[in-house]
Amino acid sequence: MTSQFLTITRPDDWHLHLRDGDALTAVVGDTARQFARAIVMPNLKPPVTTVAMARAYQTRIEQALAKVGIADGQFKPLMTLYLTDNTDPAEIVQAKESGAAVAVKLYPAGATTNSDAGVTDLLGRCAKTLEEMQRVGMPLLVHGEVTDPAVDVFDREALFIERVMIPLRQAFPELRVVFEHLTTKDGVDYVREASGPIAATITAQHLLYNRNAIFQGGVRPHWYCLPILKREVHRQALVDAATSDSPRFFLGTDSAPHARGLKEHACGCAGCYTALHAMELYATAFDRVGKIDKLEAFASHRGPDFYGLPRNTDRITLERTSFLIPNEIPYGSETLVPLAAGETLSWRLV
Repeated sequence: MTSQFLTITRPDDWHLHLRDGDALTAVVGDTARQFARAIVMPNLKPPVTTVAMARAYQTRIEQALAKVGIADGQFKPLMTLYLTDNTDPAEIVQAKESGAAVAVKLYPAGATTNSDAGVTDLLGRCAKTLEEMQRVGMPLLVHGEVTDPAVDVFDREALFIERVMIPLRQAFPELRVVFEHLTTKDGVDYVREASGPIAATITAQHLLYNRNAIFQGGVRPHWYCLPILKREVHRQALVDAATSDSPRFFLGTDSAPHARGLKEHACGCAGCYTALHAMELYATAFDRVGKIDKLEAFASHRGPDFYGLPRNTDRITLERTSFLIPNEIPYGSETLVPLAAGETLSWRLV
């Protein structure tokens, strides 16, 4: 690396929302331009709950890639199944043996966008499925928030650790678990110290911003995501984890596209769109604390290592130069607003 350029192994995105239809075609190229692979979330309408549905969704993604000029084989979507109270353990075996899905996603019912079909009682209703996942080595990807309306929105991750993660790990100590989009010091401490095969993804927005960003100059809906941005002490803990040498923390954008009108709405959707400028955002976050040399391990090495996949062999280059984030980009017949639209970052993907 020189003072102006950083070349690293091509990264992967271990947590991504691509939507479907015209929306899929509008956004998939942004991810494929930077990343070699991505874990694709299954919270469509209806959710992707079976191997057959995962294969069909993968085909639609591949068709969308072709439409936007991404060469065959340049980008690989890694499919997931949506865990429900009624997921058949046999579906897990079929997914593992066929390679049709690489992980299963846990959404507590009502936790986020399109999560109404999520799990209502993890250990009570899903024990046999979790046992089969542990047996075959299928990772469980966890949206780590309780949905009890009596719990403060800023405390939902910490309570999830106490109420769900600790009992889950006690019941299934060898189950491979990824604590998705970690947002708190509580979560960092838990993942760092827990026994067994556990890891966590961290988004760019949670590295760069605290909850003040949502309210600067008024309510700014394009900074609203779930889990929500937290206090500064939590942001600092996430930065420390991401830039550390721990193999348990790696990149997952949680990029979630919503049309501008659905964000700037009386009941706006949760989700930040970062696929357009993901690596620029992460590079800026790492550079601000003088740890740009740690970016490659976080973005390119630890994810494949945890999932048991080979690291990528090609490379990307980032340049230390001004990058102006556009105010909006096309999104089918509408537009969407990327995170930090109109602001200038200090790195640009070459």
